[in-house]
Amino acid sequence: MKDILGIALKAYYFDKNTKDKLLTNSSITEEDELPLNYLLRSYKDMPIVEQKALELSKGNVLDVGCGAGSHALYLQDKNLTVTAIDISEGAIEVAKDRGLKNAKVTNIYNLDTDQKHDTILVLMNGTGICGKLNNLAPFLTHLTNFLTPKGQLLIDSSDIIYMFEDENGDHWIDAAQDYYGEVQFWMNYKDHQSETFDWLYVDYNTLQRCAVYNGLNCELVAEGDHYDYLAKITKA
Repeated sequence: MKDILGIALKAYYFDKNTKDKLLTNSSITEEDELPLNYLLRSYKDMPIVEQKALELSKGNVLDVGCGAGSHALYLQDKNLTVTAIDISEGAIEVAKDRGLKNAKVTNIYNLDTDQKHDTILVLMNGTGICGKLNNLAPFLTHLTNFLTPKGQLLIDSSDIIYMFEDENGDHWIDAAQDYYGEVQFWMNYKDHQSETFDWLYVDYNTLQRCAVYNGLNCELVAEGDHYDYLAKITKA
């Protein structure tokens, strides 16, 4: 896929005067702006669920989908051993320039499962990476293959059922459609447009049932201000 996120991040980070905006579009919302400075945020500017995930992080950490490296940099400054990965070359270039020591462009499915971690972070709606609900079980199973026996997977998401709510509090979802949290996104930056990609928002109960059914433990550890939450998944 065209690295729209990386192109935009590099332009914003290396050219402080740029006024160009990264725009997002989806199958359920109108065009919106993704503020690029938000991708470079400090700990104090992170939502509650991300702060909690960083507080719980321990040992050897793998940050999946690290973006510009904000979470990994915070943990690195706390003297934790952190490996950060992302499929965006531009994002990894920015993360390294910000001082992240061990960051690389790769897909989670290309990593060697012989390398084990005490904590795996998959934040900023981490469930989105798997795209579709029927991919969630193999995604979680694959991630836990990288855990030490007592390791933890910290992953966040949001229940977007509120987007289907009317003024009476009733929810209107077409029974013929797929799971309501399956969304399609695309990005625009200047004259660049990304391919359309699948993204999954999953409610906690569905995440928990999926984890337990596949032999994993799942615990709700934090809830945010806007239907978001953080879950901890461990081996049973």
